[in-house]
Formats: sequence, C-alpha cells, structure tokens
Amino acid sequence: MVLLRCFGRLNCGFLRYGGGMEAVVLHEFGGPEVLGLERYPDPVAEPGWVIVRVRACAVNWHDVLVRRGLYNSPLPHVLGADGAGERMDTGEPVMILPSLWWGDDDSAPGGGFEILGDSHPGTHAELVRVPEECAVPKPRGLSWSGAAALPLVGVTAYRALVSRGRLRAGESVLILGAGGGLATMAISLASGIGASVVVTSSSWGKVERAKEVGATDGVLYTEHNWAEAAKQCTPGVRGFDLVIDSVGTWRDSLKALRPGGRLVVLGAAQADAAVLDIRPFYFGQFELIGTTMGSPRDFAGLLTLLDEGVVEPPVIDTTFPLDAAAAAHERIESGAAFGKVALSVDTG
Repeated sequence: MVLLRCFGRLNCGFLRYGGGMEAVVLHEFGGPEVLGLERYPDPVAEPGWVIVRVRACAVNWHDVLVRRGLYNSPLPHVLGADGAGERMDTGEPVMILPSLWWGDDDSAPGGGFEILGDSHPGTHAELVRVPEECAVPKPRGLSWSGAAALPLVGVTAYRALVSRGRLRAGESVLILGAGGGLATMAISLASGIGASVVVTSSSWGKVERAKEVGATDGVLYTEHNWAEAAKQCTPGVRGFDLVIDSVGTWRDSLKALRPGGRLVVLGAAQADAAVLDIRPFYFGQFELIGTTMGSPRDFAGLLTLLDEGVVEPPVIDTTFPLDAAAAAHERIESGAAFGKVALSVDTG
C-alpha cells in the first residue's frame, strides 16, 4: 500500500514530475488555497549560477502579489524571493539576495533587473538556483529563519532610508503601516541610525510593539486627519524630515512633511494612483523619491550596520513548515502579523 499525504488541493501532485525536490508550486493564480507542496524538477547549475539547499525562506507581501497574478509569472511556478541555506558546491552558509541583475548603476536597477520568484523559480523549495552574487555569506549570529527573513526587507529598508532617503542621526521619520516585516525592519534601522521614529498603525497594540523595536510614538491611520496627528509628534510640530510610504497615500504623507522634507515611495498596498496639488508641492520644496528593493552594494551597507550592532535582526512573527505555505500567506493577508513570516524547510 502506498500512502500519500495531501496538503491542500494540489499537494497530491507529488508524482507529477516523478522525483525531484519538494517545492511550493503554483499552477493557477488565486488565493492561498492554490498553493501546494509537490515534486518539482531540481534546478541545474550553469556558469555564473549556484545551487543553494534551502533551510528556511521568508514569505513577503511580494509573494502574495505573485500568487495573485500581478507579475504574470509563468505557470507552473515556485514562489519565494529570499531565504537562507548552504551552497551545494562549497557548503558555505548563505543568504539569498532577491535582486537579480541589478547592474553597476546604484541610482536605479538596469533593464534586466527582476526579483527572484517573479519569473525564475524561487526559494519556497528544497533547492534554488541563483546568480552567484546573490548568494551572500550568512552572518554567524543569525538563525536560519532570521537569515532567511533579512534580505528582501533589509535591503529594501536600507535603500529607502539610507541610499535614497538620506536619513541622518537626529532627523525625524514617519513609517507607515507598523507591523509588517518591512516596517519593523525600517523602524529598527532608522532607530539604530539615531533618528526619531513615529509609526502609523490600525491598532494601539501594534504601536506599542513598534516602540519595543525602536519607535518613539505612533498614530492610528484609521482616524481622521492622521497626518496632522503624526505631525504633532515632531519637534516644534514642524513635520517630518522623511516619510516612508509603502501604501500609496501620497497626499496625506506630504501633509506630514516639514517644508523641504522627503517622501520615499516604495509600494502601493492601498492605492495604485495618487492625485497631488501641484502648487503646494513646489512651494513646499518637497522631494518625491521612488525606490524598490536594492543593489548588492545596498545589502553590503546593511550587513555592515548589522555587524556593528547598529541594526537588530528581523523580528520573526511566525515560522511555518514548508507544507503550510497557504497558512503562512493567510497570516500575512490577515494583517495580524507583527514582523516577518517564515517557512522552515526540512531537508532531511
């Protein structure tokens, strides 16, 4: 008798490929229920690429968007942008940087740039193939889950705050949406740099938890005129030097800035379009700055701060087994998580 374990609608597909690694495979776009654990062909190393045996991987909001079909990924497809494990050729413990082919220009990614897990099979598997520059030595002090959770949110937060936002010690920064993995990483990084950090959230409970990782105050974005309320938290009620907006509320974010302040935009979780009043914008001398992910040089800068103790490792909300990827996605989409959600990969 042959016993098969089924983990959701697609997981009885272990025989689909006849051997190979276990992976979370997407056959159609949709909700968390479309995710299933099954056999998938092992990646093959080519010149300039390395194979990593994955020990843990992170689940990001970006993976939710891929699952929903916003990036038109090829099907069947393996999700996952970042993770940690051992290089198969050297045995070295590494983290996986999800920025593929950024290029040599640090002002913006090159034309070939993409995020791992968009069109190339990602990290939600026992094995993953990445360009060699994306396999970065793992800091000794990090657990597998901590190392897996660092690359995407770490490099994104560093680029938004430091490379693009030019945040300095003594400045004030407003970070929208406290609770998510990116926001908690940004809070820790900005606080470590020496900035005064205020957050927005849907609950006072998350504001209090944000204070535990470096925030000084917070407001509820569910309340009317939250931007003005946040502004009250700044010295002299002048406004923030920097606002980090990953949700797309540009008009309100600009209201929270001081004259000459900087708005860094790195997401559109709540809105895909924004209408701005032009005259107040240029009379306010504001800067509107776009950013996404980060280069290998950005990641190196973050790791230097981590090594110096300026920034703490990512906050881990929950670690699920690989066969519970659907539950991990549900956790992220619920909005209840505080910090990163990870998957542990049992490689035997």
